Amino acid sequence: MDLNKLLFSLKDCKCGKEHSFRLKSAVIAEGITAEAGSILKESGFPQRMLLTADENTIKAASGLKESLLAAGFEIQEHIFANLTEARAEDVLLIRSICGGADSIIAVGTGSVCDVCRLAAYEENKAFAIYATAPSMDGFASDTAPIIENGFKLTRQAKQPDVILADTLVLAASPGELKAAGFGDMAAKYTALADWRIANLITGEYYCPKIAQLVEQGLNKVMSMADRVRENDTEAAESIMEGLVMSGLAMSLAGSSRPASGAEHVLSHFWECKKLQAGEQTELHGKKTGVASVLITKLYRDLAAAPSVTAYADMTDWDSVRKAYGGELAVEMMKMNSPTVTDDIDPAVISERWPRIRRVIFDTLPETDALRDSLLRAGAATKPCDINVDSELLKLGMKYHPYMRHRVLLTRLLPMIKTEDEDI
Repeated sequence: MDLNKLLFSLKDCKCGKEHSFRLKSAVIAEGITAEAGSILKESGFPQRMLLTADENTIKAASGLKESLLAAGFEIQEHIFANLTEARAEDVLLIRSICGGADSIIAVGTGSVCDVCRLAAYEENKAFAIYATAPSMDGFASDTAPIIENGFKLTRQAKQPDVILADTLVLAASPGELKAAGFGDMAAKYTALADWRIANLITGEYYCPKIAQLVEQGLNKVMSMADRVRENDTEAAESIMEGLVMSGLAMSLAGSSRPASGAEHVLSHFWECKKLQAGEQTELHGKKTGVASVLITKLYRDLAAAPSVTAYADMTDWDSVRKAYGGELAVEMMKMNSPTVTDDIDPAVISERWPRIRRVIFDTLPETDALRDSLLRAGAATKPCDINVDSELLKLGMKYHPYMRHRVLLTRLLPMIKTEDEDI
């Protein structure tokens, strides 16, 4: 990826924000594992490193350690058994053992990267990623979603200095992981819609150029739907580039807005409720893909109303607390004290509804078309595909927006009434 060209394209951006990011190099190419050590060395990456992976990802990264050692890196290792969730206690573990290293390299995808990203930030270590599957959009992010007290919160973290991705390794990764990455990219439709709607309602910061970068990557990935399940290096490269661009977009915007909307919050709600019940959760991108179908249908159905009447927020907080329960309810209320709708004038929603409808129809694909693309990529499309039953589905659709202090169209539903019914 030509990062200098990307930054030049954003120079003197009309949004008024000076765009920059920490990432020095993102090398996504065939057969670069053997060159990983020299690439890191040329970038000035510190030689004493903590290499962190799990048993699956270190196996996928065959040849990486040899390349690093040949380039003169001193390696300390920590290999998790099977890291499927990024938890605060694992961050503390990595922080406790990285004292003898000047850098951390995460070998893997979501959870491994997020744990190391936050540990590197807290300990002020250089940070690099060697990706083993194109499965999620957080590679280039400077935030990390971490589970603490049963609640998933996004924490400020360190954007990597270098991202390495061998397309031979990416293409050979399990189809479920590649499909999850496709699902995470598909979620950008609703994320962008929510960002644009929030800008209309509250004047929240929005950058058309950043949104366009995300859309370009999204369109390229969607065009690869039929090739995702194959051992196809071009498709794997396209997904990886789109995912990296999404992470960069978050950094450029100074928030997760370009890549995360109601669909991600819904996914986080499901995950937290499953953790609360002591149940295993599915892959992040798998959940966000399913959530994107649900939110797309909800938004397009809502936009069928030519006008709405908006009122002051009518949230039943007792019901919300009950839906979350236990420590989740405590953490949720912290996000809503004050709640995000306190400063929203209902008249603005009513008056700008035609423009909101236009955003929805211009940004979101037809629900059936989105579902078809996900199916062709081998991605999940239905709640039952991710073990979300009818009760959890109902709870999630109604109560997920309260997990974040963020304007989402779903969070505005207690304020909106159509001609026929309460939404």
